[in-house]
Amino acid sequence: MPGTPAPAALTWSAPTREATDKRWCEKVTVTFRNSGGTAVRSGTITLGTHIIDLLGIDWATVGSAQRLPVPIAPHSRTDGTWTVCVDAWRVPLGMHVETRIAGVDWS
Repeated sequence: MPGTPAPAALTWSAPTREATDKRWCEKVTVTFRNSGGTAVRSGTITLGTHIIDLLGIDWATVGSAQRLPVPIAPHSRTDGTWTVCVDAWRVPLGMHVETRIAGVDWS
């Protein structure tokens, strides 16, 4: 249909992680790009925070959901940054967390 903008088309980067002063928390940043013709108006990102020991063994994964930094205008990019934490007791001394993207749901 002429004159009808293309739907939103959202892609996202791998998360960049930054340590905080607590071993059970990380500051996580993800870049979102909308290459479509309409804005992304709502959505969530689900993050999986992995608890890793000294040998690199993944002991557990704790999920959390965050709101997307909306609106994301057509043909634009924006960053979302969240501080993601798990319960302190889950991360004993010598262990650390690594947060990865589990999924993005948007409209």
